[in-house]
Amino acid sequence: MSRHQNASIPITTTCPYCGVGCGVLARVDGVAGDSSHPANQGRLCVKGSALHETLVTGSEPSFGPRVGGKEVGWEHAIDRVASAITDAVRDHGPGSVAFYLSGQLLTEDYYVANKLAKGFVGTPHVDTNSRLCMSSAVAAHKRAFGEDCVPGCYEDLELADLLVLAGSNAAWAHPVLYQRMKAAHRAGRKVVVIDPRQTATSELADLHLKLRPGTDTQLFNGLLVWMHEQQALNVEYLTQHCSGVEETLKAAKRSAPDIDAVAQVCDLALEDVKAFYQWFTETERTVTAFSQGINQSVAGTDKGNAIINCHLATGRVGRPGAGPFSLTGQPNAMGGREVGGLANTLAAHMDYDTPGARELVADYWQTDRLADGPGLKAVDLFEAVHRGDIKVLWVMGTNPAVSLPDSARVREALARCDTVIVSDCVSTTDTTAFADILLPAAGWGEKDGTVTNSERRISRQRRFLPLPAGVKPDWQIMSEVGQALGHTKAFSYRKPVDIFREHAALSGYRNAGERVFNIAALEHLTDDAYEQMQPVQWPVKAGGSGGLQQTSRLFSDGCFPTPDGRARLVPVHTLPPGQQPGEHYPLVVNSGRIRDQWHTMTRTGLASKLFAHRDEPFIEVHPDDMAGSGLLEGGLAVLNGPSGQFIGRVRRTSHQRPGEVFVPIHWNGQFASSALASDLMAPTVDPISGQPESKHGIAAIKPLLAKWQARLVLPKNQTVLPTPMAAAFEYWSRQVLPNSTGWWLAGRHRADWLALGWQCFGREPELVMEDESSGRFRAVWLMDERLEAVLLVEPEIGSMPGVEWLDQCFAESEDGLEQRWSLLAAGQADAEPVGALVCSCFQVGENAILRAIHEGCRSVEALGETLKCGSNCGSCLPEVRALLASVPEQGTEQADLSA
Repeated sequence: MSRHQNASIPITTTCPYCGVGCGVLARVDGVAGDSSHPANQGRLCVKGSALHETLVTGSEPSFGPRVGGKEVGWEHAIDRVASAITDAVRDHGPGSVAFYLSGQLLTEDYYVANKLAKGFVGTPHVDTNSRLCMSSAVAAHKRAFGEDCVPGCYEDLELADLLVLAGSNAAWAHPVLYQRMKAAHRAGRKVVVIDPRQTATSELADLHLKLRPGTDTQLFNGLLVWMHEQQALNVEYLTQHCSGVEETLKAAKRSAPDIDAVAQVCDLALEDVKAFYQWFTETERTVTAFSQGINQSVAGTDKGNAIINCHLATGRVGRPGAGPFSLTGQPNAMGGREVGGLANTLAAHMDYDTPGARELVADYWQTDRLADGPGLKAVDLFEAVHRGDIKVLWVMGTNPAVSLPDSARVREALARCDTVIVSDCVSTTDTTAFADILLPAAGWGEKDGTVTNSERRISRQRRFLPLPAGVKPDWQIMSEVGQALGHTKAFSYRKPVDIFREHAALSGYRNAGERVFNIAALEHLTDDAYEQMQPVQWPVKAGGSGGLQQTSRLFSDGCFPTPDGRARLVPVHTLPPGQQPGEHYPLVVNSGRIRDQWHTMTRTGLASKLFAHRDEPFIEVHPDDMAGSGLLEGGLAVLNGPSGQFIGRVRRTSHQRPGEVFVPIHWNGQFASSALASDLMAPTVDPISGQPESKHGIAAIKPLLAKWQARLVLPKNQTVLPTPMAAAFEYWSRQVLPNSTGWWLAGRHRADWLALGWQCFGREPELVMEDESSGRFRAVWLMDERLEAVLLVEPEIGSMPGVEWLDQCFAESEDGLEQRWSLLAAGQADAEPVGALVCSCFQVGENAILRAIHEGCRSVEALGETLKCGSNCGSCLPEVRALLASVPEQGTEQADLSA
């Protein structure tokens, strides 16, 4: 029984994935984009379009609270949580308790978590997985502007005459926003993409700077020096509104003395660097949008400030079509920042080191327990858990056993901790396996509150599903714990609007303009007004006739929330990446998102259509690095790093720089035997922000010399590989199919398939075919004339048949299995293979697109009209265009796509 079975009328809510903050019209059996929401204007990406499948297809069964692995009632679970916290504080002090939160939480959840932990438990150790994606941008904003504020809005990405995308594969990570950028491409507008990899976003670029990883500071320092030498700085703006100019220029000149030095250190063509510098210098309306490629670095904060320096130096901040723009990774990372979700911050955008801030928050909350100073940031926090300083750890809505660097050590820390509490909507993750107390929390569609997107826009996330029995929203769980700890008055919330009103009021408490974040105009919202609340950008002020005045752009007047009201240019020095390749580990490892998956796949991993584009963990390798290494396109390879390994399918591509490889971040212990990207990353952090370096691991690569490879297909509900098989293989990965569960398998040693079948299924297969000379084995197990399992074994991956037809057989009744011997071939003789999936929205494969091109569809528009590919979210359009380019017009030579 799944958690949800009844459809409902569409409810206006927001998507729970990236920081774009798309509006969604949702119900249990389908979703659509909300055309009235200003962020997406009706568009949804493929992940958003599949949201209903993550609720229905293989959705999580209901589960109750568990203590020590046994299901208990909520009263007992809350008492155990409160007792663990009380005992730890009594015996070891409040610092022995820690909270690790998530950008998946709603702002109301985040607010209660921080109030409970920092305000009443008294622990400063409260951090969030947002530390892993945008804390360097936060630190850069604070150093430059005095407060963590994104100055611009999404409209600026469309108004800019020069759009610079730095460390951002927006086409895959922020696809709806990318489509807005692309739609705004017009005559005279230029786009520069700064990324070591050629990604789908590069398709938009007039200039792609494929720089050496880690050299972004030199590139932007060099830009500042160039503009100074060209006398292109806005001297009037700098004189009136900025400080730190001379020191910053001196540091920039030491780092990047001239354009020749920049080209050399960045490994770029001199003419490309000069073109970028000239375009930036000459274009008033310039936006630089930056994301994880900038943030996830040992120098992430400095990289952010190097970008902001160039905008301040030209006066291009807070103006239409001009400004630095941080693209946030998570749906409510911004909301968490508003309420103090980071270890070094307090509620209402305040910091511990801001004079009077701690006293202000303590007075507002009426507490004498507020933590005295900043707590441990994520990496240091889990190191404290490892050495035993943290006795109680409460993890909410995130999967640190997968996402944090050196994840093997994180798993050791979780195993050592006296009490691990996990609140999640999913019972089986790599992290819940360590939970002493597991609390079932409401998931997307079941909870109610607000989120804030990358342009400071607060939107409602509304519940459209009944709350399952035994499940509670995070804010309610924490409120009940707060009451059990004796703080009944402070945590007497009845519903989310009560929390939102308190949060809004605190933002205006003793705020005479010193803090930009101010939504006090919303503190008196009625219950009905909160329910009907429309998206609004902060700061929010009361307008005429009881209306609201929101703010699209900040700092347009040149005034900043610093003691002297001036912005600060920050001297940026060059820091090398934390790990350097060498003899034993010659390759640089980059990691990142792929188009159709999200974070650690606990949600997107439920939707079969989201596996079709990339169905296995993979390693992208440059042809030069494959030569002489024994690596084969489509073969398996092992990346060995100082702290772990990663096994994936080799993808040969010149889009990757020589000496560098790319791996996806999504696969975990639930979906693959050894494919945690974080196992290849050292816990090296930015010294200012504490954000880990996740784009620069080191490793050596070698082929996994498998004697055989196999495909096992099981019924839909079989989500765990049979134990005897899991122990026998060097590699496995799981793929969710529409009607079944598929497993990729590989091993180095000869396997006794019949014996393994006996161990797993208790009998011999009903159908079997074996050719010992070729190494081929096929077997089918049937139960009451229905498929129980199909095993296809081949000596090499190239001869493996597809499983599309076979998957359909798992949906058929016994009457549909007349041609049972076709099961051994995994298809009928006349069945046409789909080929690699290109368009996930409409399940259009490569072969169908190529056939349509040969039949006369010679444009993206024609293919979209015929097959629908590219007509929804547009994420597949770069691949569609590449296929178009690969098929020559009649009478021309075959195009070379190797680049």
